[in-house]
This record gives sequence, structure tokens and C-alpha cells, in this order.
Amino acid sequence: MKTTLKESLGVTVLPLLMPCVFVGLLTGCATHPPIAAELKPLQGYWEGEGAGGKCSITITGNSLHYRAGTNWWKTTFTLPAGTDPQQLHATIKESSPPTNGIGRVVFAIFKIEDGTLTLAEVDMSDEPPKTFSSASSRYNVMKVQPQEKNTEPPITK
Repeated sequence: MKTTLKESLGVTVLPLLMPCVFVGLLTGCATHPPIAAELKPLQGYWEGEGAGGKCSITITGNSLHYRAGTNWWKTTFTLPAGTDPQQLHATIKESSPPTNGIGRVVFAIFKIEDGTLTLAEVDMSDEPPKTFSSASSRYNVMKVQPQEKNTEPPITK
């Protein structure tokens, strides 16, 4: 039986293309997991005052990015169930120098009241504070909504 060049290419190309097709399907069909109900109120960009003065916190999924001046920390966090006040355990993944805090877990309590997120911690402790008033560091931030651009021209008199 005589094999033509066209048949040879078809037999050779198919095994080479199949991994590309599978990878394309996997990446193109990937779904982003839904955000757990307990995380939803925390999502977004927050600004306010913290232990070091003016600060911002961005929360996406279970990632928390804290910035105060030129200092910043990127963390992932968990919300242990059944705690009162509600707890947040943040593991530092990256930071501005010095980076000696990477891997450290920060134990905090938090609440959201009247649009303000309050986080409280006891500095360098392996436990969260029992109350907000017993915390050595406190952060009060408000959610900042994205600004809509004004497309109307200014009114002149």
C-alpha cells in the first residue's frame, strides 16, 4: 500500500495538534470559582486610617493587599468559622523591604458597620485580640467605589 504525503501529514499532525486542542479547551473553558458568601462583603478597594496613618486595602477573593505610604504587604487569608468577633488570619506572601515577615501569620478580628471595615490586631501576637478595644493596632477603612467619568462637557456661563 502506497502512502501519500497528504496522508502522512494527517497522521503526523493530528498527534501534535491534540495537546494544543486539549490545553486550549482547558484554559478557554476554565471557570473562576465563585466567591464564598462570607468573603463577598470584604471584596473591593478600601481607604482610611491604620496603625501607620493613611492606608488602603484591596481584597480580591481571599487575597488582601495592604498599602501604607511606600510600604505594602500581599497576603492570602482565611476566615475561621464560628468566631465572635469574626477573625481573619492573613499569611504574608510578599512585602516591600524588609521582607523578613514573609510567611508570618497576622491574626486579626474584623467587623463591617455602616460601610466601614474595622480590622484589629495585637502586634506580633499568635492570637487575635479578644475585643476591638484590646487591640494594639486598628485599621478603619471605607469602601471606595470606582469613579464614573463625567462625559458631559462643563457648563460655561
